[in-house]
Amino acid sequence: MFQLQFGFKTGTFVSFLVILAAYFYKRQTNDSDVLRNRLNNVLSGLLRAERQVALGSEPKVAVGFGACLDVIGDAVDVLEKLGARSPDLPEHFNELESQEDLEKVFAYFFRHGAAAERYIKNITLFMHLVQATRDVKNSREKLGGNAPMMATRFHMEGCKVLLGGKLSQQLRKQIAPEILVAGGDVETDDIHVALEYKKGDVWGNYVTPRSNRFFFHNDHNNPFLTSLEQFSQDVALFAPALLVIGGLQMLDNFPFTKGKRRSRLRKLHGLLTSTPRETRIHFEMASFAEQECLEEVVDSVVRHVDSLGMNEQELPNLHGVLTNGSITLISDAYPRIATTLDHMRAVYSILSRPADGQHGLTRLHVHTLAYQAIMTAKSSAWKHSMSAAAKAALTANRYTCGSDYIEAEKARILMDQSFSTSHVKGSKRIHFEPNNPVSCWDEPGVEICVAPVLVCTKVVQTGGGGDNVSSAGLVLQI
Repeated sequence: MFQLQFGFKTGTFVSFLVILAAYFYKRQTNDSDVLRNRLNNVLSGLLRAERQVALGSEPKVAVGFGACLDVIGDAVDVLEKLGARSPDLPEHFNELESQEDLEKVFAYFFRHGAAAERYIKNITLFMHLVQATRDVKNSREKLGGNAPMMATRFHMEGCKVLLGGKLSQQLRKQIAPEILVAGGDVETDDIHVALEYKKGDVWGNYVTPRSNRFFFHNDHNNPFLTSLEQFSQDVALFAPALLVIGGLQMLDNFPFTKGKRRSRLRKLHGLLTSTPRETRIHFEMASFAEQECLEEVVDSVVRHVDSLGMNEQELPNLHGVLTNGSITLISDAYPRIATTLDHMRAVYSILSRPADGQHGLTRLHVHTLAYQAIMTAKSSAWKHSMSAAAKAALTANRYTCGSDYIEAEKARILMDQSFSTSHVKGSKRIHFEPNNPVSCWDEPGVEICVAPVLVCTKVVQTGGGGDNVSSAGLVLQI
């Protein structure tokens, strides 16, 4: 009988292969069962933590600024419709004047999976982009803007909400009638184009490492904060427990006449400094590329709020401006927890020393793809940090998957089995426990909570995710 070189008879060798395949199949099945159990345990633990706190009343929340019509499409499809070609050398531009600029700046962020938002100066190019987005398969249009997104989430969670923004009558129909609107009407809404992409999408030579989006705009209303005066008056009468400011990235690289941006920020500064101390103020960061604009926002707004919300790109940007006067356009899409916490400590240390009688930072929330991190001053009025971190983590999945029901089969965990709390030598290391997934601990003057995100693997939407996550985290802490 024919024998193989290694001395196995054919039948024996086939039997060996069958046994080997069965072994690896069983091992793979066992590994899948372990992973599935871990995901279910984490989900159960996050749900328990979220349910520990119930919204006992209807807290009042005022949210400004801006509103727009979001036109959303698949990034690669839209670029193909435009006839855009991926560049050999990505390049950053603060404002865009040509399709070549658009191609280069999109590739610049797409290759890192980083969110961004940029002003298109060329109105003809912008309208071509709007039309191309509307023409692709599965494009959609909806109410957009930081303030409307956050206002909608606060309303969904049971708050009484005042929204600052000017909207057309048509767009106002997309806002829940219970939400009060301060700012008046516009005939034509500002339009934002959202080019969304999923992890692994390919454009030319570039493959994106994570799902995200790129917003383009040619606003003429939002950069001027046109609802500010009416909103300020109504906030005084509304007497909210929480005042939320967002949408200031619309001022970034906008061609204002000399002194106009600073003038509008001074007006906003007046609202913040006149707000009673019992009304806490939250500022939601965004993507800034113009250093002068970000520095003006820091001086006028950031130094006068109680709470900050930002993502893994915006934290290093703010940290850089505060510590060494530099802008950070791109940062790690998957930052280590120790890195994030060290940046949070530095930012908190600088901003938690307010001038006499002014608001000062007592809360900092950083939302990343893999985890949520919330730092609060132990002497502050912020409460329920553990439940807030859990709710933020769950909201991240619910929003991006487009469903209030979370399916563990459509999620994965990126957070490590353990993590160091700092890069400083000798720092504490915390082990991740699936059954009790939110880790909280005390440090001098602050409490820190870190919660894992069940990352959605069947992404439906990304734009507005940060606004929803930040709002959900705030709801349980007001």
